[in-house]
Amino acid sequence: MKQNQLWKSELNGVNVIQDDEKTATPRDLFWIWFGANIGILGILYGGIIVGFKLSFLQSILAAAMGALSFALVGLLSLSGRDESVPMFVLSRRVFGHRGNWGPGVVNWINLLGWESVTVVTGTLTLQALISDVFRVPTTLFTGIVSLVVFIGLVISFSLFGYMTLLFIQKVASWGFGTLTLFVIFLLLRHATWTGAVFTSSGQWVTGFLPAVSIIVAGTGISWAPAAADYSRYVSRSAKSGRLGWAVTLGGAIPLFVLMLTGILIAHHVLNLVSSPNPILTIGSALPGWMSPVYLVTVIGGLLAEADLSLYSSGLNLMGIGIQLPRKKTIWIDAVITIVVTVFVIFIRKNFFSPFEAFLTLMGVSLAAWSGVFLGRWMNRHRFNRDFFQHHETGQPTNWYALGSWGISVVVGLLFTTTSIYTGPLAKGVFSVSNLGIVLAFLVGIFLQSVRERLFGGPSEYTSFSEPRDEKSG
Repeated sequence: MKQNQLWKSELNGVNVIQDDEKTATPRDLFWIWFGANIGILGILYGGIIVGFKLSFLQSILAAAMGALSFALVGLLSLSGRDESVPMFVLSRRVFGHRGNWGPGVVNWINLLGWESVTVVTGTLTLQALISDVFRVPTTLFTGIVSLVVFIGLVISFSLFGYMTLLFIQKVASWGFGTLTLFVIFLLLRHATWTGAVFTSSGQWVTGFLPAVSIIVAGTGISWAPAAADYSRYVSRSAKSGRLGWAVTLGGAIPLFVLMLTGILIAHHVLNLVSSPNPILTIGSALPGWMSPVYLVTVIGGLLAEADLSLYSSGLNLMGIGIQLPRKKTIWIDAVITIVVTVFVIFIRKNFFSPFEAFLTLMGVSLAAWSGVFLGRWMNRHRFNRDFFQHHETGQPTNWYALGSWGISVVVGLLFTTTSIYTGPLAKGVFSVSNLGIVLAFLVGIFLQSVRERLFGGPSEYTSFSEPRDEKSG
């Protein structure tokens, strides 16, 4: 029986996907990542870029470079195609099955955190839609109904699994993507373009670089630890170039279009970035009759992002060694997300800002992990093409890889600043950017690449033994 069918619960967990089930194509991956990035909140990134006082051309270049950070997701997707397992099963083979716990737990918290942010935003948006359509006030009851409906859809899609998610992402890309283009058209129609186009040139070091780093941290680096979760079903015969570009462009195209929109309307919607609810702020720039359509568009984009976060968080939990069926890991993660959402919406409403700052700190760790993993994977050809495949590391903890990760995290935190933490070296350009995240990535890839080229060898890493067959159950 096939383990992965449309509208049926996926039976595969973190086991190796058999070749007869590897039927996905690079085009399928394009739609998965396109759908995940059509959310209206991408416009907010454009407003953030403008906040660094860049010229129009500088802003466009920053948006393009930030969007192309999805090349990291594209590159890591090749490992999923080749090895046929989720990302944090591959990570075991770099850090060891015990050493993988550190970066694995951090990534799990990160996925759950951003999942919670998405569910909170989706719940509030659905509540606004109910109030607008049915002409009722926003109450505790409408809030609970909105939460149940939104999280219910996210859980359902994630429980069905890969084939259903692929279908959902395609539908979201075409349906909600078209609505998003309509929203963009109306926003630009009423925007004052002269304020955006004729701005003077800004600083490259203290303006441009920080702007790019913030986009990279929130897009490519944030999604990198989930790359192989979706490419593990891609046929081994798929060409590397086609797969890498499909993933890169799938994420980059909608991101760039949305950021460009944000750049153009930021001078018209003055409190775009500083608003406590940017969704409603963007909506206020639209005609009143457009409100229901706009809110539906926002909800669709958030659903297409949240379902991937929940699916990957479940696989992540299994990948670090939690021996539970995939369905149960989904429910565990969903319950935690619901608790966080209830706390943020109904109990402590000022919790959102420090919570997002905490997740930014998590991003430093993920950037370091991405660098170390990439440094190992890019040098795999020096040993054996199938080095990763079906094999665990011989030692429970690869201390060099774990040490490289730790050093990279420390370096990143030294230069990172958030509303709840400021690193001792976060001065000058580092005080207004996420360059600490970029530094963590670069240090990680450097340290691991040096190790591989100078001292690495199969005998130091592997005992070629078959892992357990860990399915969903």
